[in-house]
Amino acid sequence: MSDLTLYRDEFWISPYVFSCDVALREKGLAYDEVSVALQRAEQRTEVFASGSVTARVPALRHGDFVVAESSAIVEYLEEAFPETPRVLPTDVRERARARQVMSWIRSDDTLPIRQERSSATMFYERTDAVLSADGARAATKLLEVTTRLLAHGGEHIGARWSIADADLAFMLQRLIMNGAVVPERVRAYVERVWQRPTVQVFVQRERPAYVAY
Repeated sequence: MSDLTLYRDEFWISPYVFSCDVALREKGLAYDEVSVALQRAEQRTEVFASGSVTARVPALRHGDFVVAESSAIVEYLEEAFPETPRVLPTDVRERARARQVMSWIRSDDTLPIRQERSSATMFYERTDAVLSADGARAATKLLEVTTRLLAHGGEHIGARWSIADADLAFMLQRLIMNGAVVPERVRAYVERVWQRPTVQVFVQRERPAYVAY
């Protein structure tokens, strides 16, 4: 039994569980996993809520300590296991940029995309619904931001891969997998990140029949 436990959604579709799962694997950290059925509101049970504080998934248990929120979990792993490979840049400015991207992806700017291109459409049934005006604006900004981030001509946001690349690629796949036309440079970037072995472990997981929540 591992000293680390990741509490994750039952269907392996949460972008935030994705971020934590990839980070743990990049670091080579063994961990147990516990499925939390969000469709049955199991995250709101007293046992889970009291430990995680915010009653949200994902959460990570390390010994007798529990922390929730994916960005906080990634930061915790970086600091608690400094001997493992880094998933955030070591350069202070690149690290700040990675954190900026991760925070922005989780912001209201991308909410219309998250609502209209649910992550369920990436791993279960696709959607051909037309984006609303808000969704189209959010998609346009997402592509503009990505283009700026890649303007330096490199393969990643920074000098090397970071967890921010995984988060950004996941967001872009919401559009691409549902038929959106994106600039070739953006598509190549997403495909490159998506083929990373730790990402593919998450993508290729067996998933149960989906129940909406």
